[in-house]
Amino acid sequence: MRILVTGGSGYIGSHTTLQLIAAGHEVVIADNFSRSKLSVLGRLESLSGASIKHHVIDLTDQEATDRLFAQGAFEAVIHFAGLKAVGESVAMPLEYYSNNLGLTLSVLTAMRTHGVKKLVFSSSATVYGEHAQVPMQEPFPTSANNPYGWTKVMQEQMLRDVGVADPSMRIALLRYFNPVGAHKSGMIGEDPQGVPNNLMPLLAQIAVGRREFLSVYGKDYPTPDGTARRDYLHVEDLAAGHVAALNRLGETQEPVSTWNLGTGTPTSVLEMVSAFAAASGREIPTVDAPRRPGDIADSFADPAKAQAELGWVAARTIDDMCADTWRWQSQNPDGFPEA
Repeated sequence: MRILVTGGSGYIGSHTTLQLIAAGHEVVIADNFSRSKLSVLGRLESLSGASIKHHVIDLTDQEATDRLFAQGAFEAVIHFAGLKAVGESVAMPLEYYSNNLGLTLSVLTAMRTHGVKKLVFSSSATVYGEHAQVPMQEPFPTSANNPYGWTKVMQEQMLRDVGVADPSMRIALLRYFNPVGAHKSGMIGEDPQGVPNNLMPLLAQIAVGRREFLSVYGKDYPTPDGTARRDYLHVEDLAAGHVAALNRLGETQEPVSTWNLGTGTPTSVLEMVSAFAAASGREIPTVDAPRRPGDIADSFADPAKAQAELGWVAARTIDDMCADTWRWQSQNPDGFPEA
């Protein structure tokens, strides 16, 4: 298929682009490059051996988005584009609602105008809120405790409403847990702008000498070592989940389907620190800090539905995730070059 990948130069989008090409699809990337770098594209072309068409575009611009679809002849959309920093969303709620909801409204409108019926949407485990039981299952009610999370809840609702209005649509809502890791080549990986919001890039930057220590936010959680536990998922497994979901949309009769993408196994902060120190051969100094508001003790998936319906299993281990992240960061200590 000819597939539009919005936000295709970002962390998850770039890894998924490679797997889509490997599966025989033609990929067109649409991105405004506000949180990623154009140099990603050259590396994707080198790794894939394909020429990848891209458009530098603000997808909240409905007219520009419509022009893109008018000339694109797309058969499916994989929608990654959006702002995703929780703390930033608390400080800038209007920007998050305007951008994330605006992107999806614009893309959906263009899809309707140009008869594109398949969409894989990048959602998040954050839609389960802070009071969900574990393991988290797709039928659980949705909630959020920050503007970023609410934008995911609202976008999911928009997509369900579209599926009700047009039963010929085939939409996948993929709820990611905690993507980490990098491509085995070390040529692409996670390159956050500014201070990272997530654990793994912080560990990588400490190991490579860009940061001095890790703040461990809370050591009094009801977990075996007192630190919070999360379901870490290798980005390559996550990318494979998108290919599997896209394939499933060609078979299902359901307008909207929801799948968790996670391992089902939680790993604590201190367990991840230990694993990354082993993978990198570097010490990871830690400093105890108070719990952060809204953080929960445990968050991990029940991935049974994705395993049964997509034939998808997260195969890579925590050691794989740490080794691949370290390969990426040690080869690219400052992330992607500017050009």
